[in-house]
Amino acid sequence: MSKAFVVIAMYKFVRLDDYQTMQPILLSFCQERQIFGTILLAEEGINGTVVGSRQDLGELLTFLKTDSRLSDLEHKESYSEDIPFHRMKVKLKKEIVTMGQPNIKPSHRTGIRIQPKQWNEIISDPDVILIDARNEYEFQVGSFKDAISPGTTNFREFPDFVNNNLEGQKTKKIAMFCTGGIRCEKASTYMLEQGFEEVYQLNGGILKYLEEIEQDESLWEGECFVFDSRISVDHQLVDGSFEQCFACRRPITDEDMKSKDYEKGVSCLHCINETTAEQRAAFNERQRQVILAKQRNQKHIGAKM
Repeated sequence: MSKAFVVIAMYKFVRLDDYQTMQPILLSFCQERQIFGTILLAEEGINGTVVGSRQDLGELLTFLKTDSRLSDLEHKESYSEDIPFHRMKVKLKKEIVTMGQPNIKPSHRTGIRIQPKQWNEIISDPDVILIDARNEYEFQVGSFKDAISPGTTNFREFPDFVNNNLEGQKTKKIAMFCTGGIRCEKASTYMLEQGFEEVYQLNGGILKYLEEIEQDESLWEGECFVFDSRISVDHQLVDGSFEQCFACRRPITDEDMKSKDYEKGVSCLHCINETTAEQRAAFNERQRQVILAKQRNQKHIGAKM
């Protein structure tokens, strides 16, 4: 498969008092180089996923690292046949990943970082509790063998999962992972603050693991959900096999699309009972506009580029 476009995911928890003044500078830099995607800036740090040519992305990383606070910024690479974003956005946020716990400071204290090459050894220990820090719909696309899903629909629910299910496990070894590392880094900080004694996190997340670990040595099962129009990536970090319901944004399989509840752009078996007739009518109109835009060879927000 072609690797025409490089997608990089990056983040760092670090105090950025001037994050608001960084926004227009960073946006202009990316727009000048045909870089697409989203970068979030907050006082607690930076988080972003962007796509472009390898040269342009190299220039972006070099530019970011000229700031001494970001000099050790790490990134993960995957690939796409098409540009999986529609525009470049640099957003100002309260948190670069929203947990709703303002006193949690990952820049001060986090779990023990485990490099991908040591991860198999850690999670093969039968005494380790392995937790997928992502949401349930991501877990369903793929995960590590024997991982526990918190059953969440958003990251704000993770503290409730910990408090309701792990209260008696504070002396146990806990190992956590997520897509790129950012959620399990904040989650590990939260768990340490709650009194958990031994918390590990997969450094660089699933994407870094798939990048560094050969498939025949991998303990990963399935594909990895990503938050762009690729929907998922496989073990080679190229476009996976899942599609997406554009009503609820959940990943769906070919089998799911055979369901009587599936109507492209309008509903799927997961959301058919979650939306009103008025909402489905609005989705229907949106889908009609998508089809018209395609016929006119135009882009439409919500459709692949």
